[in-house]
Amino acid sequence: MHIFQANTLQKLLQRVINIRMTHRDLTILVIDENAIRASIIEEGLREAGHARVTVVHEVNGIARTIETLMPDVIIIDIENPNRDMMEHLFQLTRTVSRPIAMFVDRSDTASIEAAVDAGVSAYIVDGLKKERVKPILDMAVSRFNAFSRLRRELADARSALEERKLIERAKGILMKMRGLSEEEAFALLRQTAMNEKKKMSEIAQSVVTAAGLLM
Repeated sequence: MHIFQANTLQKLLQRVINIRMTHRDLTILVIDENAIRASIIEEGLREAGHARVTVVHEVNGIARTIETLMPDVIIIDIENPNRDMMEHLFQLTRTVSRPIAMFVDRSDTASIEAAVDAGVSAYIVDGLKKERVKPILDMAVSRFNAFSRLRRELADARSALEERKLIERAKGILMKMRGLSEEEAFALLRQTAMNEKKKMSEIAQSVVTAAGLLM
């Protein structure tokens, strides 16, 4: 399977991160080996006002198609899923940062859990009907946006915690090496950051690195 380059994934993430359900200019990719079932999905999308719809009937090589098309949303339909096909698709969805809706005619608990772990936003069992396509698409986008927001908030919180730990380490080093109080060490880090127009965490990292070289 073709593996996306890191910079490509970053561009894709930035593109999909601000998707809203009201957008009707979404680029939508439909993956369905069954032409009749694919036509049901396509008709439902076009009736909902989505004009930029691409349908492919071949799963093999789909990663390259996604990289070329750069769709905002992916809809996957599998009439008769088997373990190998599902695993192949789940490997793909793990590398793709955008809303994904998947229709299957039958499933089990393990497959549902695997779909969630693989980043599928909406997993629909035995529910392929034209009138359901739009609400399911909207649900997939909404869930994707909510998850992305939570992921960013978690990453920001972790980053802030690591920065605080780094600053505390730098303060301790300055207090020990220069005989400063905690307040004085903090003030020195802050003033140095202001003078050098850098983040305090960057100055703290320099202090920790320098101390490591001297020890």
